[in-house]
Amino acid sequence: MLQTSLSISPERNAFDIHKSLNLVKAEADWVGLRYVSETQHARRFRNEHSDGHNISLDCGVMVEVMVDGHFGFAGTSDLSNSGIQRAAARAVSMAKTAGRFKVYNFTESQRPKAVGEYRSPVYKDLSSELLSDFSETLKLATQALKVSDVIAVTEAEVTFIDTHLQYASSNGSDVDQKFLMAVSHFAATAKVGNETQTRSDNGPRGRCLQIGVEAFDRRELLERCRVIGDEALQLIKAPNCPTDTMDLLIDPDQMLIQIHESIGHPLEYDRILGDERNFAGWSFVKPQDFGKLQYGSKLMNISFDPTVPGEFASYAFDDCGNPAKKEMLIKEGVLQRGLGSLESQARLGLPGVANFRSSSWNRAPIDRMANINMEPGTSSVNSMIEGVEKGIYMKSNISWSIDDYRNKFQFGCEYGQLIEDGKLTKVVKSPNYRGVTVPFWNSLKAVGKAEDVGIFGSPFCGKGEPSQIIRVGHASPPCLFSNIEVFGGG
Repeated sequence: MLQTSLSISPERNAFDIHKSLNLVKAEADWVGLRYVSETQHARRFRNEHSDGHNISLDCGVMVEVMVDGHFGFAGTSDLSNSGIQRAAARAVSMAKTAGRFKVYNFTESQRPKAVGEYRSPVYKDLSSELLSDFSETLKLATQALKVSDVIAVTEAEVTFIDTHLQYASSNGSDVDQKFLMAVSHFAATAKVGNETQTRSDNGPRGRCLQIGVEAFDRRELLERCRVIGDEALQLIKAPNCPTDTMDLLIDPDQMLIQIHESIGHPLEYDRILGDERNFAGWSFVKPQDFGKLQYGSKLMNISFDPTVPGEFASYAFDDCGNPAKKEMLIKEGVLQRGLGSLESQARLGLPGVANFRSSSWNRAPIDRMANINMEPGTSSVNSMIEGVEKGIYMKSNISWSIDDYRNKFQFGCEYGQLIEDGKLTKVVKSPNYRGVTVPFWNSLKAVGKAEDVGIFGSPFCGKGEPSQIIRVGHASPPCLFSNIEVFGGG
């Protein structure tokens, strides 16, 4: 039967997590099951033509056990009784083997009883939209992006991610969370001679939200695409970004990577503990810095907040059952707490947050970001611009580089516009800036208002061994920094 709507996620089986839990309860001191069923539906158009549509299905269970104070994990896509029992036996064997070398003796307090549910805020679900209508919207988007014959390539892509997560444990946890996420990417590439310039809707990450089809109102989307196309034309004619030291106004869609790389990652407790040094690196932050380090200026207020409606990494419980709530990581520039799960909190003796997260059923949870946000300030965008004698306004990340300690960094953007004597002037291409984390954040001299906050995210934050990719959210208003090294691209 021909599918006529975007709805793609009926339950793939009649898996009973509580029945399965009863099969393995007696095999360890504590047992937890995490069931994940995920469907992804991607639709792409390029230059008005279909460029591939695909649907992927993934479903399985992670069996987690605690034996003599040590955890063991085993994932399986075999959801039969025998499949669950085999996975449990592997997890027990892993816990016993690795437990001989354990660095900490854990208890059930690192796996609290959790009962509740979560649903993404969706006003127009996938079943309400016809495939043909949505495909037509994407086709029209590629037409709207082509504002001139100079535009050589137009792209429109949307991926819907429908995820069901259930968690149950031998000490009474019973959690049911359902997420609907949308990742979109709209871009126009201008070409003159051998040069190309691309302008997009928030760089290679696109826009990432927990939301339904209401995010793609056709009229609003097509107008946004026309603006993207016009800005691609501006870039192909623009001079290169100058090399100088000047004030830097950063748009929310670039603040997301600045927050992610120079705040989120260095505050992860497993990096501070050294667990991630072989792959993802260390951190310049030390345990003794919490409560003391002046991470940034007094205008800097950073929160961990998985409760923001519609942000990409919102949830009710993390993967060990810790209830999600807002916590201040940095307050008036002073480092308060880090991104550490109940396990890492116990090892470090420091308070943390509900951030024990895994990418799917076949990965064990680790310390991850969720929604890391810059709290709004009191400055309007116009007042920030008017207060700058020599500066630049940068939008949309296109490249990033930061060292293993998350200290020295360099970021490139798609779109720059000079600020001269309090006014926005000429557009420049290939704008880049560099800095060192603590001095950079201490140069923060203005933070935008709540009405200018942009909510963004990333679908591919990589970390862990074996590697796992997870989704994170970041919200911020525009922010102004003083005396930053700025330079052009090659």
